[in-house]
Amino acid sequence: MNAPVRAALAANLPFYQPVADECTVFETAWRQQLPVLIKGPTGCGKTRFVAHMAAKLGLPLFTVSCHDDLSAADLVGRHLIAGGDTRWCDGPLTRAVREGGICYLDEVVEARKDTTVVLHPLTDDRRILPIERTGEELQAPPGFMLVVSYNPGYQHVLKTLKPSTRQRFVALSFDFPLPEVERAVVQHEGGVDERLAAQLVTLAGQIRRLTGYDLDEAVSTRLLVYCAKLIASGMAMRLACRTALVEPLSDEADTLAALMAVVDTQFGH
Repeated sequence: MNAPVRAALAANLPFYQPVADECTVFETAWRQQLPVLIKGPTGCGKTRFVAHMAAKLGLPLFTVSCHDDLSAADLVGRHLIAGGDTRWCDGPLTRAVREGGICYLDEVVEARKDTTVVLHPLTDDRRILPIERTGEELQAPPGFMLVVSYNPGYQHVLKTLKPSTRQRFVALSFDFPLPEVERAVVQHEGGVDERLAAQLVTLAGQIRRLTGYDLDEAVSTRLLVYCAKLIASGMAMRLACRTALVEPLSDEADTLAALMAVVDTQFGH
């Protein structure tokens, strides 16, 4: 067990293996009351990083998984009818502003366009949240922080952050960890020994370098951990790799066969 793993366990924090200076940047941004934008591929550790930093800073974490139908009202709140009475119900963004803490919008580009407009007053020196339906104007406390993330690989003309929005954030770029870091993550999170973790990371590298099969996504660190957990539970290595690393990547028979051929070079039949 390496030093970062021991430190995380001792502090009772969600495990996160730092790659560079991202923890320092995040903590400094929080102290300076600056919003943070995290860019990176699916499953590379963005959400775990935010959970780790929230626990490290002792802050409540309000996480929202954004989707096509997510509206500004879903974030801010709405009036609800209960027992014949109408009452206001805060959304997660409003709760975070009222109580202090981190509001994390995962895959923010998936949300409707009116959602990002609501964020603008919170991402400049005003740090306010106007609530039109109640007439309130909430001032964010010092402990409030807005964090958003997205996968640049999914971006296209209809789903992207406008420059006027991106430039309101301090930005961090994530990628899949270096092999030695990824091995430590897979070993700790997946419950396997160092040798098997190294084999899985090597396999991931081979699949990530595979070209000509039009894969939308590469093997993520998350999927490697899933595969390790299956193997640790007693599943055969080849079956675990197929179900955790190969099938989630494609529906095309030719592509699946090519990916399994790569698996067989590492683990055999």
